[in-house]
Amino acid sequence: MTTVRLVVTTAVAIALASGMARGVAAQQAQARPDPVATFSILGYDPATGEVGGAVQSRVFSVGNGVLWAEAGVGAAASQAIVDVSYGPKAIALLRAGMAPAAILKAIWESDPDPQPEQWTKQGRQFAVINQKGEVATFTGPKATEWAGGKTGKYCTAQGNILAGEAVVTEMVRAFETTTGHLSQRLTAALEAGQMAGGDKRGMQSAAILIVGTGQGVWLNNDVVMRLQVDDSPEPIKELRRLVTSWNERRAKGQQRAVK
Repeated sequence: MTTVRLVVTTAVAIALASGMARGVAAQQAQARPDPVATFSILGYDPATGEVGGAVQSRVFSVGNGVLWAEAGVGAAASQAIVDVSYGPKAIALLRAGMAPAAILKAIWESDPDPQPEQWTKQGRQFAVINQKGEVATFTGPKATEWAGGKTGKYCTAQGNILAGEAVVTEMVRAFETTTGHLSQRLTAALEAGQMAGGDKRGMQSAAILIVGTGQGVWLNNDVVMRLQVDDSPEPIKELRRLVTSWNERRAKGQQRAVK
């Protein structure tokens, strides 16, 4: 009986220890914020001087922290293992006249990597475009696969946890071949990225941000367009509806800057 009790007690102890280990692991996993697995595009229109970006992801409210832009300066996107400070830092360096590629290097190398175990800088992904349409994109070596970017004429596309490289390739192709307002070209790029497989986890939110000096509605407003679809089974479709509505109003003279 003593032997039996010992075996049972040992088995219970092992089970309890295993359960506790699983519980700790689960708590640690829950404590880690989700990577902003996303695909985005930044673009510039030399005809109007407008610059901005669009983004889609399988996270809630992806537009809240990924896209940054300033009229007459440029735009930036920060995603994957996100450090939101990359956006304002990129805009400040663009304002100072630094080239996009140099900005990526300066920001990433100066990142102190405060949480290397749970939120490492090695997994960050970000991109920059300036007011000349010059672009640069960066994907850290530990960004979740598939992850990468592709640059084109006046645009750069990037993403992580994607179906494959075709996602960013098709985004650039769509941007370069679509005509119309910058908003239509950026939206077409998102649609093309989704058609190529998009985020492997699915869809949830999308956003678009476009700026232009004095081109926003009302006085002293540089924001041409700021739209967010925060939680939808078809966020790109809803973003397209909003962009189409905006452009229809613009064509009728109902959506224009105050001069």
